[in-house]
Amino acid sequence: MESEKSMPLFETKKARGRVLHRLFAGTLFMGVCFIWAYRFGNIPREGEDGRWVWIGLLGAELWFGLYWVLTQALRWNQVYRCTFKDRLYHRYAEEDLPGIDIFVCTADSTVEPPIMVINTVFSVMAYDYPAKKLSVYLSDDGGSNLTFYALLEASNFARYWIPYCKKFKVEPRSPAAYFASGSNPNHYGETTVIKKLYQEMEDRIVTATKLGRILEEARLKHRGFSQWDSYSSRHDHDTILQILIDGKDPNATDIDGGALPTLVYLAREKRPQHPHNFKAGAMNALIRVSSNISNGQIILNLDCDMYSNNSLCIWDALCFFMDKENGHDIAFVQFPQGFENMTKNDIYGSSFIVISNVEFHGVDGFGGPLYIGSGCFHRRDVLCGRKFTKDFKFQWKKDDDNKIQKTMQELEEETKPLASCTYEQNTEWGNEIGLKYGCLVEDVITGLLTQCKGWKSVYLNPERKAFLGVAPITLSQTLVQQKRWSEGHLQILLSKYSPAWYAHAKISLGLQLGYICYNIWSVNCLATLYYSIIPSLYLLKGISLYPQVSDPWFWSFAYVISAKYIYCLVEFLCSGGTILGWWNEQRIWLYKRTTSYLFALIDTILKTLKFTNVTFSITAKVADEDVSQRYEKEIMDFGASSPMFTILATLAMLNLFCFAGVVKKVIMDENFRLYEEMFLQLLLCGALVLINLPLYQGLFLRKDKGKVPSSITIKSFLLALLACTSFTFLY
Repeated sequence: MESEKSMPLFETKKARGRVLHRLFAGTLFMGVCFIWAYRFGNIPREGEDGRWVWIGLLGAELWFGLYWVLTQALRWNQVYRCTFKDRLYHRYAEEDLPGIDIFVCTADSTVEPPIMVINTVFSVMAYDYPAKKLSVYLSDDGGSNLTFYALLEASNFARYWIPYCKKFKVEPRSPAAYFASGSNPNHYGETTVIKKLYQEMEDRIVTATKLGRILEEARLKHRGFSQWDSYSSRHDHDTILQILIDGKDPNATDIDGGALPTLVYLAREKRPQHPHNFKAGAMNALIRVSSNISNGQIILNLDCDMYSNNSLCIWDALCFFMDKENGHDIAFVQFPQGFENMTKNDIYGSSFIVISNVEFHGVDGFGGPLYIGSGCFHRRDVLCGRKFTKDFKFQWKKDDDNKIQKTMQELEEETKPLASCTYEQNTEWGNEIGLKYGCLVEDVITGLLTQCKGWKSVYLNPERKAFLGVAPITLSQTLVQQKRWSEGHLQILLSKYSPAWYAHAKISLGLQLGYICYNIWSVNCLATLYYSIIPSLYLLKGISLYPQVSDPWFWSFAYVISAKYIYCLVEFLCSGGTILGWWNEQRIWLYKRTTSYLFALIDTILKTLKFTNVTFSITAKVADEDVSQRYEKEIMDFGASSPMFTILATLAMLNLFCFAGVVKKVIMDENFRLYEEMFLQLLLCGALVLINLPLYQGLFLRKDKGKVPSSITIKSFLLALLACTSFTFLY
């Protein structure tokens, strides 16, 4: 029995095929070195034509090669985790299990519909875990009474939904996702009843959302609405705190008499003259408020669109935290972000399947994954600033017997000051305590600083996804999201907490390189833009920038290009993708590097020079019917007037003009030995034209609302034509 109690709660396995991958990486690196040698050894002399163009190509290829080397840190030491939940079940009695505080964050009821938000809330309220140990907090940074009304409705429906889920082992436990799955059997009519109750609740919430107000009859039924009496705007209001279900109250039960989890609504105080620090500020307010209400030792934070898809994932996380031998230095457990609305071939490359199934397993092998802001379980003590010591042992059992029991109203009034906008003044909140302020990706920098203090993190990617969210369904949304992420990562690299210097000797070299790999996403725009323009223009002029097919140096380029892309394709397919999905991934790779990353780089430079301030944009979670239909049919949506689309269209036009020009030259000039002299340039230009086929359709052929706006078509045509003609005449 004693040996059973000492058995580990989780296991770590190293990935198979690591030696083979390292050998392959070594040969590819040799090929890269040969390319560098070719460029260095053939630089035109001072004063010769094309010298600076050649040096530019050398710089681009140096960057591509060095960046590829960095990405090997994400693949060099992959590990995979598995948990033993059955051992945890038998080892701890219910009263010995830690309390779990779950934070769900929303910020704008217009782009994050209340009905979607409460489905996420339902999915975590119904976890297969003792209800008295669960507390769910909804942070509404929009301060919307519509969201509060939806949560109030949810608190009533939960009395029916939670026992139904536990009785019939429902998965997933988001009602919307469960009923939409079509896999729900009719349990002697109980499914019909519960579905009808849900639809009635949904109708009330959706109706109120469309009206933009709460009916007076509904307002009079609950005292919580009175807190909006002094409300001025979403950026100017008092703290609104309402405990809708008090899990400690013996009368707070479901229809079967079972206990209900605590449910709390919070809209922290906001004033125009005080910075609110976006999501990091909301999380820190939640940490303080929850400490006075439930004070769970483990905190799970979720985005409002990321519902729980696995009712047992709490137990998976606890297997790491509660392991007696290897769990005491683990600060957080990160699950991957999955998406329920992915199309078969992932037209916008939003699934991140290589990051989820390959790269994060790689950084886990070097000390733990990045904290990515959702689907993450934390130790409360670590978030609250606990210093790491090797000999510290966590105590899970809490003594609440001596606490004075207070009414919900007393507890609310006592707790409200913790969410005031002045509470953090002259404190370490946002610095040494809680999530770090001042960065667009506050989650990533918080995780980095936690690891720099000696704590570890682990990555768990179970077969059944723990959380599912909503991916962007337009190209514009995708590029804006990528801009925000890449800009935030670059901010970290340029800050005093940069993994390049601050993290040196504090985390492993592999993890340090892994962070840097993501931090320099936006810098990739420079080399990619150069490679997307210059070789094609020189192809149009008939000037070769690469070795001929008969030249021995040609095979270095041929091997690196073919081996890299074949490996990339195999990696994508092994991660669960499709061939067409991989091709879509390459297109989005090009699009985000030439637009999102470019704007992120420019904005970061401007903010570093104090010309602009940090801003945070929310990706919309609602879309028009025709937008959704195009997405489901995997038709790219270009129907937005955006400077990003102007750049994409201009680059596509330029490469099309160059390709057409060289084809014309081949037809007109029989002596022009295109294959022999300019094969690599033709291959590059042709690939760029091929990858832009959906964009050409949007420019010239489509008539629907998702086509490229006429103003962008005209502008890009003229810009590309000007670039080609100017280069031809001036060179």
